[in-house]
Amino acid sequence: MTSTAMTSAARARHRAARRPSTPLSSLVSGPTARRSLLTVASSGLAITMAATTAAAAPESGSTQALPQVDVTSLTSEALSAMVTTPSVSVPADVTWSVEEVAAEATPAPEPEPEPAPVVERASAPARTAERAPLPAAAAPAAAAAPAAAPAAPAPSASASAIVNIARQYVGTPYVSGGTTPAGFDCSGYTQYVFAQVGISLPRTSGEQRYAGTVVSAAEARPGDLVWGPGHVGIYTGNGQHIAARSPGTALYESPIYISNPVFIRVA
Repeated sequence: MTSTAMTSAARARHRAARRPSTPLSSLVSGPTARRSLLTVASSGLAITMAATTAAAAPESGSTQALPQVDVTSLTSEALSAMVTTPSVSVPADVTWSVEEVAAEATPAPEPEPEPAPVVERASAPARTAERAPLPAAAAPAAAAAPAAAPAAPAPSASASAIVNIARQYVGTPYVSGGTTPAGFDCSGYTQYVFAQVGISLPRTSGEQRYAGTVVSAAEARPGDLVWGPGHVGIYTGNGQHIAARSPGTALYESPIYISNPVFIRVA
């Protein structure tokens, strides 16, 4: 046998170099490769199958048959991870150890108790001063006694003096416009008498109407003015008055003849 024939025979004993065939080869080649990759990649088994395939794959040149794996149920994400993730070989004698970590649990502190609610008490109303009780014998009498009517005011010293001075000029003749004891008209007479006790009155009867405070007939007292339209005199009490009335008539004291007289308190 020639050397050429021996060389050809020796070469014929070796298989041509090719990519090893695995259970996933049908998924990454052919018209259904893309759809199969999407199906396998969607499953969480991609890493497990990739590691299993890498461990079970025979060395190059070996003709050992690989186990068949059902990958029809894998998602596209799982299949993509199996194809693109490199295989990792770990020696069988590798050991793993985990250090123990001492951990101490500290319980959370108990919450502080909430303060008791403060209830504000309403302040008691201030007590008014208590009145001393009346004696037992005096209490019924005080309750039964009617309220006393207010006493009539006593005439003042000037009011009494006015009446006394007014009576001194009884009999003085009437003189129109007279303001002296030689002769008086009505307003001249009242002006002169009040001046003797230090009270100044206006000259005419119309002005003397507003010289003091008007009082009712029941409240009138001696020394008040008695006024009517065109006439004025001095009240002496009990419905009497002194006034200068008309020409030819001397000054005298008599009952009030004025209809609806106005009583004016000046003193």
